[in-house]
Amino acid sequence: MTDRVLVSPGELFGDGVFETVHLRPGGPWLLDQHLARLARSAALLDLPVSLDEVRAQVAALPSVTEASALRIIQTRQALHVTVAPLAPGMLRERRSGIRVISSPVGPQPPWSLTAAKTLSYGPNFAARRWAQAQGGDDLLWVTMEGYALEGPTASLVWLAGDGLHSVPPQEAAILAGTTAAELLSRGPAVGLRGSYRMVTLDELARADAIWFASALRGLAEVISLDGVPRARSPWTPRLLELLGFD
Repeated sequence: MTDRVLVSPGELFGDGVFETVHLRPGGPWLLDQHLARLARSAALLDLPVSLDEVRAQVAALPSVTEASALRIIQTRQALHVTVAPLAPGMLRERRSGIRVISSPVGPQPPWSLTAAKTLSYGPNFAARRWAQAQGGDDLLWVTMEGYALEGPTASLVWLAGDGLHSVPPQEAAILAGTTAAELLSRGPAVGLRGSYRMVTLDELARADAIWFASALRGLAEVISLDGVPRARSPWTPRLLELLGFD
C-alpha cells in the first residue's frame, strides 16, 4: 500500500499566492516590498493573510552563507515558508544574458488575476517552454496593439539615452515588479532617470539596452530579440552592482 499524501484544495487548484525573495547572507532582500505585493495579491483573491505570521516564520529561518531562494506561499488553508538553493540557470542567465521571443496576448477578461502573483503558474511556464522551442530562452508578452508588457516570470526594463524605464503595472494590468521598481528608484544614483511608460515592440527594439528583472535573476540582459542579436551593454554589470548582485 502506497503512502497517501494529503494535498490541500489551495495547493490542488492553485488557490493561493506566493512571493520569491532573494535571500542574502545579510537577510531577505526587499522583504517589505515583497510582503506588500503578497498582501495586494491576496486581496485580489479575497484570501486571508497575516503578514505578522509571515514575518515571524521568516525571522525563525536559519541564516544562509550564500544567496538562496526564499519562497512564501499562502493558500486559503496554510502558510508555507521555504528556502532552497538558487537554480544554476538563474546565475547563467544573469551572467550570459537571454534570447527573447515576443508573442501577442489577447485582452484580459474582467476577472483576470494578472496583477496578482498566484500559484496558477502553469501558463507562465508553458510560455517559456514555447519560447525555448522557438530557439529562445524566454518570452515577452505583447498586446494585440503592439505594446510590450512583461515576461512570464520577469518585469521588462529598458534603457533609452539616460532614461531607465519599465512598463506601468496599473495601466498595462500586469504584475508590479519589485526588482524593477527598486532599480528605477536607484537609477538617479548612477545618472539615470527612472520612469514608467508604455513602449511598442518596435521602439523597444531600438533601445540602448533591454533587461528582464526578477527577484532571483536580478537582471538578465536581452542579447537577442526575435532572432536579432543585440550588443552587450556596459550598464549591465553596473546595474547589477547597484542592486547588490554578484
